[in-house]
Amino acid sequence: MDRGAIAVVLAHAERTLDPDIVIATVQHALGGEGFTAQDVSIVLADHATVLDLNRAWLDHDCTTDVLSFNLDEDALAEGFVEGEVYVDLDTAAERAPEFGTTFDAEALRYVVHGVLHLVGYDDATPDEKAAMHALEDRYLHNTPKGT
Repeated sequence: MDRGAIAVVLAHAERTLDPDIVIATVQHALGGEGFTAQDVSIVLADHATVLDLNRAWLDHDCTTDVLSFNLDEDALAEGFVEGEVYVDLDTAAERAPEFGTTFDAEALRYVVHGVLHLVGYDDATPDEKAAMHALEDRYLHNTPKGT
């Protein structure tokens, strides 16, 4: 589903999220950070897809919850984002009970986390992780449901 400059790609055989809610969440997080989507794709994928990308592009031989690829770093200076976010819906389903949340809420957390990476946030240190988690909470607790 494509809405303006945000596309939601359903690439999982069994799991999905409501594309309207994904788009609203992305718009909310980008807007809150002062950015506009120029061309953003949110790919709702499975373990195998995300693992293959993690191996090919980051040389990491492990699963992960989300991968982000900023396709135009220069656009950030102008307030625009062009990139791809790959969300592992299998990981969201597996980890949601661990955090006492729903599948949808966990998967949307990965969407926001990926978007925050697109706009320049990192989570390499404990302080950076805490800052990103606080932003995730902020955008998830105040996201309009649907558009």
